[in-house]
Amino acid sequence: MDINEIIKQVTQEVCASIGAAPAPAASGEISPAAVAQYIDHTLLKPQATSDDIRRICDEAKKYHTASVCVNPSRIKLVAELLSGSGVTPCCVIAFPFGATPPESKANETFDAINNGAKEVDMVVNIGAVKEGDWMLVKRDIEAVVAAAKGRAKVKVIIEACLLTDEEIVKVCTVSKLAGADFVKTSTGYSTGGATVEAVRLMRQTVGPDMGVKASGGIHNYQEALAMIKAGANRIGASATVEIVNGGGTACINCGACKQSCPTGRATIVKQCY
Repeated sequence: MDINEIIKQVTQEVCASIGAAPAPAASGEISPAAVAQYIDHTLLKPQATSDDIRRICDEAKKYHTASVCVNPSRIKLVAELLSGSGVTPCCVIAFPFGATPPESKANETFDAINNGAKEVDMVVNIGAVKEGDWMLVKRDIEAVVAAAKGRAKVKVIIEACLLTDEEIVKVCTVSKLAGADFVKTSTGYSTGGATVEAVRLMRQTVGPDMGVKASGGIHNYQEALAMIKAGANRIGASATVEIVNGGGTACINCGACKQSCPTGRATIVKQCY
């Protein structure tokens, strides 16, 4: 079947069933400490130093997070620091805009894996998604999947805040067809982050066997838990310590902060996820 026909069929089925069935939920209540196993402990700030990277790796090992996610230039250090810990080294690809050719993304992926990455979070070609150029979108994702060659899991960042519900369904469908392991909501650099509604729609589209990662703007335990209950099986967060300790509050983006919240009560929205 032609890719456009497959996308059309899946989109019609998903859109017709929206609201008809409850979102998949994790069984039972998950404690703050147990949420750590879902978290990609993330530091993507361009000004992050080696000491910052060492700190987040220490935190990840302490709380037993799923992974540590960093920029490609830091992945070798992260892989060394996490060796033997059970925490997975992860890095982003074509971050944050996804506007590089498939070949460039493949080369970046190959280099990241050679430096120790076991998971890669690639930003899809969002312009191609908006244009409905699904062959290009598929080729974009397949280039990274091929470069990973079973050596690393591939997560596709779709930047859901820039997409309609229909576009979310379509790009998730293409991601699945292209062999990706996860779809992921956001970079944290655009107009919005993860929402329960987007996570629920993504899970409904890809089914139970593919990963869904909620990332961007998750500041506390309650927000993380809501994403898991909506269908996320991975959370991208820089507020990991606050989350696993059951604390953290949502930033109201008042603009009074520079490096930290003046009240001491919130994780800053402007942090990168």
